[in-house]
Amino acid sequence: MKTIGLIGGMSWESTVTYYQIINKTIKKALGGLHSAKILLYSVDFDEIEKYQAQGEWNKSADVLSDAAVRLEKAGADFIIICTNTMHKVAPQIGSRISIPIIHIAEATAEKLKENGMATVGLLGTKYTMTQDFYKEKLVQAGIKVIVPNGDDVEAVNSIVD
Repeated sequence: MKTIGLIGGMSWESTVTYYQIINKTIKKALGGLHSAKILLYSVDFDEIEKYQAQGEWNKSADVLSDAAVRLEKAGADFIIICTNTMHKVAPQIGSRISIPIIHIAEATAEKLKENGMATVGLLGTKYTMTQDFYKEKLVQAGIKVIVPNGDDVEAVNSIVD
């Protein structure tokens, strides 16, 4: 069994969901008392959110890259970022480690195609909905992506936050 490196804390509530789903999946696949081998590095989301709001994505990339390097040194075989939005900086993080990052949009595209989905609605933070880092991965996989526009972006964002 490989060891999963989770970068969490964005928010801690979503990190709990990742942890639960991963372990439920392992238990279902392997049965018995099996659980996933996980290393978790939880960042302080307040710091990340301030960088997001100020458009300082490079500083966010530095914080998450530090977490990824620490997880790699601790023995993680690959990295999962426990949030959609911070996949915006996945390329910068990936350039600083030698283990792979499982990109959530690529995994989502794979599952959508497996289920015969050709068109999807993308809801998330305003960054996820209005920037291309997530949407483009789906489009490259041949999936049409519909996102809110105008005031609807802010309305959805206020629910997600």
